Amino acid sequence: MKMRLLSRKATCNTHGQDSSYFLGWQEYEKNPYDEVLNPKGIIQMGLAENQLSFDFLESWLAKNPDVAAFKRDGKSIFPELALFQDYHGLPAFKKALVDFMAEIRGNKVTFDPNHIVLTAGATSANETLMFCLAEPGEAFLLPTPYYPGFDRDLKWRPGVEIVPIQCTSSNNFQITEAALQQAYQEAEKRNLRVKGVLVTNPSNPLGTTMSRNELNLLIDFISDKDMHLISDEIYSGTVFSSPGFVSVMEILNENNSLKDQVWDRVHVVYSLSKDLGLPGFRVGAIYSNNDTVIDAARKMSSFGVVSSQTQYLLSAMLSDKKFTRNYITQNQKRLKRRQRMLISGLQKAGISCLESNAGLFCWVDMRHLLQSNTFEAEMELWKKIVYDVRLNISPGSSCHCTEPGWFRVCFANMSEQTLELAMKRLKAFVVELTANGCSQSRTEFSSWNSKRKSLPKWVFRLSSRDREQEEP
Repeated sequence: MKMRLLSRKATCNTHGQDSSYFLGWQEYEKNPYDEVLNPKGIIQMGLAENQLSFDFLESWLAKNPDVAAFKRDGKSIFPELALFQDYHGLPAFKKALVDFMAEIRGNKVTFDPNHIVLTAGATSANETLMFCLAEPGEAFLLPTPYYPGFDRDLKWRPGVEIVPIQCTSSNNFQITEAALQQAYQEAEKRNLRVKGVLVTNPSNPLGTTMSRNELNLLIDFISDKDMHLISDEIYSGTVFSSPGFVSVMEILNENNSLKDQVWDRVHVVYSLSKDLGLPGFRVGAIYSNNDTVIDAARKMSSFGVVSSQTQYLLSAMLSDKKFTRNYITQNQKRLKRRQRMLISGLQKAGISCLESNAGLFCWVDMRHLLQSNTFEAEMELWKKIVYDVRLNISPGSSCHCTEPGWFRVCFANMSEQTLELAMKRLKAFVVELTANGCSQSRTEFSSWNSKRKSLPKWVFRLSSRDREQEEP
């Protein structure tokens, strides 16, 4: 088909899929591990899914068959749910969702169901907010390292530019005033108008919660610069160790003087994809006290509505307070146990990670395994781990980390047995690599070169591509 017959959006290359983050997924799908059918396949450790508590959800469904069968008081409501529903969302579900959000936050904050907009996941929520808050070519500041999908969600259709707030391991990647100001000045040098800051709290990929000092710093910053703050709190229910989770809404409620200034410029994104482990249900939300933003986002939500059947089922589940209370507690215990398993396995392989208290992953330090302190060396190490060790993990460069050698490793999307196998593979690899003095043997080069023919051409530009995306 002639390219001139297609739109610029269809033919542009700004989706971000040529990142090593997405390439790892593609390679896993070509050779997925299966205990019986493909025991030598690639183990997926690059996907932040929570599969640890499905038994609680399935048990609830078994005890509430009428809900799963779309019945109310024993009578079918299927026709009611199957017909057109206002894209404002079912009132019962919005009420149940905001109550669940408050419960996760220890009921220290409350949410008004009239100020929530339902979206098809957090991906849709973040993109919708970009359309509401910024024009194409304007910028948002994001602390590094950040979720690689933001390059797609913020930039591809909305056309928003991302300017990194450069955070480093020297202070465990916390946001500083100097880093904020430097990012803002960098945007000015590039003649970009900065419309706001976007953070994930708890952090993806760090697995850490933001401190009160960081949150207060951000509130002061957006107040001074007259801009917006988006707090993506999709992992808020996964916090399993101290310090606990502090929502930006809690900070606002504690500071009445600043609250009046920025109340309508702070927006929260949430989803049930991580806390309940339901990414396939596509349930996300925007919460904002800005009536104009809510009105605009609600109009846009018609392009990605949550089905009435999904809303009905989840409204009943989330309204069961005995269930939600038990689920939140037990899910956090399981996450903590699984995280400790990963850390223990890494330690046996001589690998450490950033101290974390939340999320479905660890931020793993493999700097000592690099041949040199470069992103090219990071990419070579990542290739060996994917193709020779057969573990799909995400390199730090795909998350725009400023330091080579960090990797995001997920732990909640597999069984304990699979995680143990992954750690055995990794330990064996490190032992061999260390014995070789971190040099690549002819055999390893041959193994990698044999795979080159089957890979997309852009694979071999990855180290420079990922690095270029983080530099102005």
